[in-house]
Amino acid sequence: MIIYRKAQQLRIQRSPIPELPFWTATTIAPYGAKRAAPIAIDYLELRASFSERMEVTVCEDVRDELERSASIREPVLIEASEFAEVVFRRGEEALRFCCDIDATAIHLVSTRGTLPKTACERAIVVIAAWPVDIPRLLELFGNARERRMRWGAAIPVIFPATTNLDTLREIANAARENGAMFLAALPIELDPTARKVVAGDREDYEMLFHGDVEPLQVATERHIAALAADIGAADFILPPHWEEKSNWNAAILLTLTASRMIAMKRDVEIASRIARSARVVAQLEKPLERIASAASLSIVESLDDISVDVLNDWLDGGRSAFVDHINKQWRLRRDVGVA
Repeated sequence: MIIYRKAQQLRIQRSPIPELPFWTATTIAPYGAKRAAPIAIDYLELRASFSERMEVTVCEDVRDELERSASIREPVLIEASEFAEVVFRRGEEALRFCCDIDATAIHLVSTRGTLPKTACERAIVVIAAWPVDIPRLLELFGNARERRMRWGAAIPVIFPATTNLDTLREIANAARENGAMFLAALPIELDPTARKVVAGDREDYEMLFHGDVEPLQVATERHIAALAADIGAADFILPPHWEEKSNWNAAILLTLTASRMIAMKRDVEIASRIARSARVVAQLEKPLERIASAASLSIVESLDDISVDVLNDWLDGGRSAFVDHINKQWRLRRDVGVA
């Protein structure tokens, strides 16, 4: 049972650096975190839990709360997943506000939710494929295509529901047929209550409670990245204006590269230095392009040599051979091999 209760306060979180998987500086959440049964995913904490009964708060006046809040730093994540958005449309109110103030936004919906009725060019829509309901996902994907939205799909990685290779291929094919810009994995941690619910049989139960699921989780994330390459889509959630050479996008590039190296357990010390450099870049006051043209990125303290080379290549040509190499290694299909 889900009970909805009106609340005055709007959940707003801010981050000085871009973080996986949404890369946003400001997060707007008009609903309480747990609002689905039997499995509720908290997309901000990337954690799933089970509850038979829950009380979900709903912000009563989103625009008023946003107008009275401190300045909204872009890009913005609007967490509008699950059925609550069908009923209340509070996420769409937040999206309209962002469009009105010309703030770039990522609008998150999910299988049981709904697309915004209107979306400006500064917004990207992410459709989370949970729960796995292929007919419903086909409907959402098709609507996004028909309305010419800038959109992509994100797959919460939950064993065994979304680690099935046939299911992943079906979602990837649907994403390709409907023009998805990206197909990304969302690593989700299950609390003990959720594990009991998703375990389909004794073997699954043993794996979830007594085995090591992490290698399968990481392998599935890499498989999804390989599927994204197969369908000609990006393998991570694209932030709005990804084509711009901004400090924020540079920090995303470094963070994504470092996180993949760490997940593959390859050159972890180097990856840690790259991750530290990403934090430095995100908080620089001057644009990287200006620093590079006036002097050299090597004058920026705390930037490691590899990060300097990556950023110089990225500023010059929009890509880096080092990053391309890491991404190629990352795209590893569970059923075939390197994509």
